[in-house]
Amino acid sequence: MVLFDNSLIRLDYNPATDIMEVEYPDLHDYLLSEIKRSIDILLDTVNHYDVKRLLLDSTRTIISVGDKESREIATYLAAGLTKTRVQKVARVQSPSATVENTAQHNIRHISVSQKLPFELQNFSSKALALEWLGGKS
Repeated sequence: MVLFDNSLIRLDYNPATDIMEVEYPDLHDYLLSEIKRSIDILLDTVNHYDVKRLLLDSTRTIISVGDKESREIATYLAAGLTKTRVQKVARVQSPSATVENTAQHNIRHISVSQKLPFELQNFSSKALALEWLGGKS
């Protein structure tokens, strides 16, 4: 069921599997404050529904901001998720080498700068990500 949908993110939750699917937003400098507001909505929704499994789909993400801004958004999301009861986060990789390179740098930075209380895995396909998320924690 779709719990939230705007021009930046769509939150699709399946209570039977306890998996929330989120399309990772495009990162443009003029949208950064709106993206943070959308992340706040995501985090509030994760808390409200007590979501344990999250799928972040980056397959269509476009990044037109610098490394600093991209890292800031990724860190903001990760820090927010550490305050929830999420146990597993699956990220579906982008087909864009540039987007993927930026994402991997951000993930390395986050894993060094903060202790993540959830498992984080990258996948090349949504099917593999959903299979991993559906497994027992």
